[in-house]
Amino acid sequence: MKTTIYIGTSLDGFIARNDGDIEWLVKFQNQEVDDSYQEFISKIDVIVIGRGTYEKVITFPSWFYEQKVYLLSTTIKQVPDHLREKVTILSMEPRELINYLANEGFSNIYVDGGKVIQSFLKEDCIDEMVITKVPEVLGRGIPLFGYLQNDLHFKHIRTEVFSNGLVKSHYERDRE
Repeated sequence: MKTTIYIGTSLDGFIARNDGDIEWLVKFQNQEVDDSYQEFISKIDVIVIGRGTYEKVITFPSWFYEQKVYLLSTTIKQVPDHLREKVTILSMEPRELINYLANEGFSNIYVDGGKVIQSFLKEDCIDEMVITKVPEVLGRGIPLFGYLQNDLHFKHIRTEVFSNGLVKSHYERDRE
């Protein structure tokens, strides 16, 4: 089982504005960025998101994900009819969820959403991080990282600079 974060942040570490707005990020989307995401997502067989990410994604013109999505939420009780086959709502802690997904036959989890990512990091349940820095400073917003009781060491694998100024860095958890 492999868990991966693939996310964009502002230079000061925010994944969205306080109200969830990501227009500052979306304006950097181009074919190069799309191709990079497609390369990543082609290796993923299941996606785990939180309420905030779900509430943002359902505002898009069409459902964004092709893979099965597990929505971690204690407040959302059902999804619209057209998403019932695509989204399953669960309320589990990261390790419990990983075991559940492994038993369901999944092996590559894409973990998305600020609070969900933070909960997985708190339980040391992230194997890889692909973080793309966007050349914007927001000053405030929803942070990617939160408080951890213990340091987590990641090994830098590679960094790629896109023509539009985005800088994508890939890290793997170093458990030695």
